[in-house]
Amino acid sequence: MRRTILAALTAMLAFGGTALAEKFPSRPITIVVPFAAGGPSDVMARILAERMKTTLGETVLVENVTGAGGSIGVGRALRSPADGYTVSFGHLGTHVANGAVYKLGYDLVADLEPVALLPSNPMILVSKNAIPAKSLKELIEWIKAKPAPATAVTAGAGSGSHIAGLYLENITGAKLQYVPYRGTGPAMNDLVAGQIDLMVDQLSNSINQVRAGTIRGYAVTDTKRAASAPDIPTTDEAGLPGFHMTLWSGLWVPKGTPKDIVTKLNAAAVDALNDAAVRKQLENLGLAMPPKEKLSPQALGDWQKAEIAKWWPMIKAANVKVD
Repeated sequence: MRRTILAALTAMLAFGGTALAEKFPSRPITIVVPFAAGGPSDVMARILAERMKTTLGETVLVENVTGAGGSIGVGRALRSPADGYTVSFGHLGTHVANGAVYKLGYDLVADLEPVALLPSNPMILVSKNAIPAKSLKELIEWIKAKPAPATAVTAGAGSGSHIAGLYLENITGAKLQYVPYRGTGPAMNDLVAGQIDLMVDQLSNSINQVRAGTIRGYAVTDTKRAASAPDIPTTDEAGLPGFHMTLWSGLWVPKGTPKDIVTKLNAAAVDALNDAAVRKQLENLGLAMPPKEKLSPQALGDWQKAEIAKWWPMIKAANVKVD
């Protein structure tokens, strides 16, 4: 009789444990954005978080953890329990370039589990209005003619804006002096104020300022004009062929997170991207939706590895290092 009761209790506990494990989420989820509030990454994360809570049935919070080109925020998320309740938001800079720039103490591939590829942002070359150049060709000529290097905003060493600046230097032979900020949101304030010369920025971060006339936009780094900025030429049209760069974003969780939890988070992200209202918000920011076949966790993992193979050689050749 005693054995029967013990067996029944054991079965109940096992069943209860399984039920608890399957009940995800049962409390709020936090998306860690490794940049300052108000910047393009923060805006995208908050739009997605608001819709993801509908699918998940729990609140999805956004936490901004800044510093070191986003590596502090990624580290904060990565070292959290592998239970799906802390999600790492990042992009080309934080989840690719930083591995070639910083001594991270973690591996961007081995220590993270991909969840979903998110919308991408072409970059745009912008400057303060005081610069006399009215076209991209004139801007490059102005940079090359300056006795001292033009100052260029970045969101930190290895950030997307920094990589784009290095890419611009490689293609044109121009030299820039980089001024790092904790995010392109606060950096934009100084560009508008005329304290910095230029920036190769995410289109979603700069387009409203360009429309308002507070800064000047020269060209987008894509093969086609952006729907949100049809009057701005591509770099090919503006006389800098081949200068193409897209700042894609994604979601990751710590390695070891159960596969079924990754699947639920992926479904919530995909549902958000398929929501008409969300798509309109993101497209109005100049963001391009990823194709359906690229929305799986595996697709993000493969894309991240391919981007590491593409960008690390250039970053290392430029000897960009931060301890």
